[in-house]
Amino acid sequence: MHHSSHDHADLQARIGEAFADRTLLKDQVYRDAVVATIAELDRGQLRVATPGAAGEPWTVHAWVKQAILLYFAVCEMKTIEVGPYEYFDKMPLKRDWARAGVRVVPPATARHGSFIESGAVLMPSYVNIGAYVGSGTMVDTWATVGSCAQIGRNVHLSGGVGIGGVLEPPGATPVIVEDGCFLGSRAIVVEGVHLEREVVLGANVTLTASTPILDVTGPEPVTYKGRVPARSVVVPGTRPKRFPAGEFQLACALIIGRRKESTDERTSLNQALREFDVPV
Repeated sequence: MHHSSHDHADLQARIGEAFADRTLLKDQVYRDAVVATIAELDRGQLRVATPGAAGEPWTVHAWVKQAILLYFAVCEMKTIEVGPYEYFDKMPLKRDWARAGVRVVPPATARHGSFIESGAVLMPSYVNIGAYVGSGTMVDTWATVGSCAQIGRNVHLSGGVGIGGVLEPPGATPVIVEDGCFLGSRAIVVEGVHLEREVVLGANVTLTASTPILDVTGPEPVTYKGRVPARSVVVPGTRPKRFPAGEFQLACALIIGRRKESTDERTSLNQALREFDVPV
């Protein structure tokens, strides 16, 4: 079912008004606009952020994030029972996985308002509202995909990977992981960090908005922050920093090479990193 951008313009106007004045949520028209926006997100008709043309920055749709924040306000808390389990929350979960074409291993959980494209696989894991997960992507055991995170196609999020959620402020860029990336066990990507296509993160790499990402492949280090260039192979590192009490090692991330074009996207992390003689 395709909706015109005109419909979205109406939704956007109502969401903006309600976000500026929460008392409007007493009016069913505004509540309906919130629920309709989340339903569009759930179907993949809307996204929190959309990619630009090649090399162009992504566009963040702040009003869609406003709708998510308002959805928390309009949903009622209720008890949810599943066999011996009991939960108490205000937000429904996604359903109809067979029709969606997504393999979901119990007890994987994805909230209504996230979008999981046909062909993705969810091992026992968690996908929060507003997140987008592309086809062919594997969300491995105990990996978490935070609210609004944008995960591309054919991405591998290994066991325990932590992808952070970014809801406020509404204009803030979410975490973006582009097509073909491979994130090793327990890697952490938060605070709107952007991994360009086919990046490989070794186990335990932590990337926050302030983590120095040092390309050490040339004669002098080149520092990136908040962004990892396409096809980079990244491992955890440390660098010395002077403090009043002495010199100590602070965490950083090191780009130690580029994935070869010949490296099949399906290759294991071990194979990708073995070329650079790095233990994983």
